[in-house]
Amino acid sequence: MRAQPKASHFIGGEYVEDTDGTQIDVVFPATGEVIAKLHSATPAIIDKALDAAESAQADWAAMTGTERGRILRRAADIMRERNHDLSVLETLDTGKPYQETSVADATSGADALEYFGGLAGSLTGEHIPMANGDFVYTRREALGVCVGIGAWNYPTQIACWKAAPALACGNTSVFKPSEMTPLSALKVAEILMEAGAPAGIFNVVQGYGEVGAALVTDPRVAKVSLTGSVPTGKKVYAAAAAEMKHVTMELGGKSPMIVFDDANVENAVSGAILGNFYSSGQVCSNGTRVFVQKGIKEAFLKRLAERLDGAVIGDPLDPNTSFGPMVSQGQLNIVMTYVEKGKEEGARLVYGGERISGDGFYMKPTVFADVTDDMTIAREEIFGPVMSVLDFDTEEEVMARANDTEFGLAAGVFTNDLTRAHRVVAGFEAGTCYINTYNDAPVEAPFGGTKASGVGRENAKAAIEHYSELKTVYVRLSDLEAPF
Repeated sequence: MRAQPKASHFIGGEYVEDTDGTQIDVVFPATGEVIAKLHSATPAIIDKALDAAESAQADWAAMTGTERGRILRRAADIMRERNHDLSVLETLDTGKPYQETSVADATSGADALEYFGGLAGSLTGEHIPMANGDFVYTRREALGVCVGIGAWNYPTQIACWKAAPALACGNTSVFKPSEMTPLSALKVAEILMEAGAPAGIFNVVQGYGEVGAALVTDPRVAKVSLTGSVPTGKKVYAAAAAEMKHVTMELGGKSPMIVFDDANVENAVSGAILGNFYSSGQVCSNGTRVFVQKGIKEAFLKRLAERLDGAVIGDPLDPNTSFGPMVSQGQLNIVMTYVEKGKEEGARLVYGGERISGDGFYMKPTVFADVTDDMTIAREEIFGPVMSVLDFDTEEEVMARANDTEFGLAAGVFTNDLTRAHRVVAGFEAGTCYINTYNDAPVEAPFGGTKASGVGRENAKAAIEHYSELKTVYVRLSDLEAPF
């Protein structure tokens, strides 16, 4: 067991175990080997974590933002110093190539801690002058205990994207990672403690859906932030709304990527690869519906196949590997079912579409052409390395088709016509849009979706609005009149 943590949970500044909880096997996706065994949180563990967070919150909020920020920035420095070890753990946890985790996971988490650490001291209200010397002022105050529920594709990043703004605002947090990738969040908790965080401000509990449900509905919780699927998001949103809790929902998508015939083909292919095959396609914002104008369709497909031939598929711990396994056997089976549906419904398979024999949960990057809007692979989120290429003639036509979906997380356009680029992104029904790029996610920019893809925004100053609330104070200096 190369990755066995000291215990399953991190509560009140220390590791905590309760073996009465259901066992969670942590599987290395490249081999199928069980590399750690943890236990799901029992009701006693959940209660202990919420009590720790609630007890620590008032003193944490009473610190100045600068003091809180100093701890978050120190944690960011530690995370960067340990990037190699954290990246190896992330690769063991998720199966993503070290080539990717070393530049996109702990580094992104550190960016969030640093950004919100720097912002913490600037979180102030405003003074609003009124007539006769009276005035109003506002106070930005913490919500209380925030629950974060993570997905399995970016466990370190998601833990930090939820913890950093929450802690910067003076909240405390209880975070539940996905049961498939439970290891990395424990290291985030360790690092925060080492950076000087008071015990109880960031707690990690493991578990399946029932643990998340217990956290979401607990009266001690003021805010819930979920990264996950749309069906899960709807359930969590409804449960939180029943008790008027604040929510952020970062859910799934079936995002369009439009490639006009004046686009730089090489750049468009790069965007399609980043938007479909990074993390073996397991990214919520992926642009999996690639609309290519007919004039360059064959040139695009030819160059795409050439580039995919250069993918290095193998041991994700090898720095030369650029394409790793799916996260689990179950997810691989789901994706292969969609591949079969694509074939059955008449899409033209132009690349991949096969499992890779041997150990681990590997498949080849897959591309379908001649896809139509009504095909299953063009309508449903696959969450795997399957690209659908669709033809189009005109801008008006493709915009109507691009927006014809329940989802609205992301969208991208590739064109050398600057006016058209901005016109197209203005017309997209999506929260996160890209021009001549795809899947960039800097912490300085808000990230989130519209329609069924979510509520609220993560990252940037926008996240502060979702982890705090304003108190308005009216101050009268003149005499107060009344009708009697």
